[in-house]
Amino acid sequence: MKGFRKKLGAWGEELARKYFEEKGYEFVASNWQKKSGEIDLICRKENEIVFVEVKTRTTPAFGWGEDAVTKKKKEKISQTMDFFLLENENYNGFFPRFDILVVEIFSLRPRFVHFEDVEL
Repeated sequence: MKGFRKKLGAWGEELARKYFEEKGYEFVASNWQKKSGEIDLICRKENEIVFVEVKTRTTPAFGWGEDAVTKKKKEKISQTMDFFLLENENYNGFFPRFDILVVEIFSLRPRFVHFEDVEL
């Protein structure tokens, strides 16, 4: 089961990347890691650098994707965002933003639920 979840998550992140690129975002990085945590997807649009947590679901039976982003998870993401910005000075003039993208694969066509500028 663990292997399936990992593959499903990777597929969801790839769908998320395509979703953002179709919306005019420029891809920066994926699965950016530090000791504090991991950021699934980092994109840029105009003067914003967008850090995205991707949650992929095949059924709502175990809860909605956005509910899985807990306070503790947000704290880890916030720390990891800070590390990214410290290590990538070329994004100093950009406004950081945290988004959640839920990829729902309940049928043949994925559905995207995008939460922009989520409070950390």
